[in-house]
Amino acid sequence: MNVVKGLMRGAMALAIAASIAAPASATTLVRASLDELVAGNEAVVVGEVVDVESYWNAEHTFILTDVRFSVSEVLKGNPRGELTVTLMGGRVGDLTTLIIGGPQLFPGNSYVLFLNEESLPGVQAVTVRDLVQGAFDVVMAKDGLRAVSQANSHPLIADKQGYLDAPGGVEGFPLTALMTSVREIAARPHTQREMN
Repeated sequence: MNVVKGLMRGAMALAIAASIAAPASATTLVRASLDELVAGNEAVVVGEVVDVESYWNAEHTFILTDVRFSVSEVLKGNPRGELTVTLMGGRVGDLTTLIIGGPQLFPGNSYVLFLNEESLPGVQAVTVRDLVQGAFDVVMAKDGLRAVSQANSHPLIADKQGYLDAPGGVEGFPLTALMTSVREIAARPHTQREMN
């Protein structure tokens, strides 16, 4: 009987360990190409996060976070100066709402953001609609500034062409090359039609 109890305990421990080790990701993202990110968003900007503030929506049903973003370069659209980007999730008091696959934006850091106006819980706001795929960290590398997709930290489902890697891969794009590419894609006539 002790052998059976031991096997049951072992099986239970294994089941618990497997559930802990299983990925917690509930957000499934199909890989978006750079062309799709540019065409699918109203604005693409480069800049720095000034401030972050989390709060309850008006109905007190969901936590949102406003990110004050100082725009240094507009690659598509017409935002100028400083804008507010609203993200789902955040921390208010002892309560945290975490959006798996959501972009991570921190004060003092620079980013390339793909932005669109969307309906969020209780509010219409400018947001990073494509989650981690719509946020590129601007980082210093040995060859200069690079823009690295935050989607590198989240598993993606292959797109129609079978690509799995985020645009730019783990090393990202040279920042100036990404900026040039986004401007060129945004200027294509078909991209303008897709946005209307």
